[in-house]
Amino acid sequence: QVQLVESGGGLVMAGGSLRLSCQFSGGTLSRYAVGWFRQSAGKEREFVAAIAWSGDVAGYADSVKGRFTIYRDVAKNTVALQMNSLNPEDTAVYYCCARWGHSRDYSASTAYPYWGQGTQVTVSS
Repeated sequence: QVQLVESGGGLVMAGGSLRLSCQFSGGTLSRYAVGWFRQSAGKEREFVAAIAWSGDVAGYADSVKGRFTIYRDVAKNTVALQMNSLNPEDTAVYYCCARWGHSRDYSASTAYPYWGQGTQVTVSS
């Protein structure tokens, strides 16, 4: 059974950086697509970034392009989300998710059957 555990969240000032990590277990990471989503209070869960099973970046949300970078380390079974130039609008619980193989739409939460518990990111102004 695939399990995902996020870490790296915390409190940071606007303009700062954080790196989130998703520890993957229970499968072969190189055969899974992994995504990051976030959910802030009172809002629906939204797509942030995804990396395809091939290791290619599948896409970023427009709101994070140029600021966030997703990458993976197959040897360590981790997928990281480097977040720079953070602003208060980035405050949310960030979730890591995974699916086996290809997806038609990496930005759809329904494409991912496996989810972590989330890690809180708070950006102060």
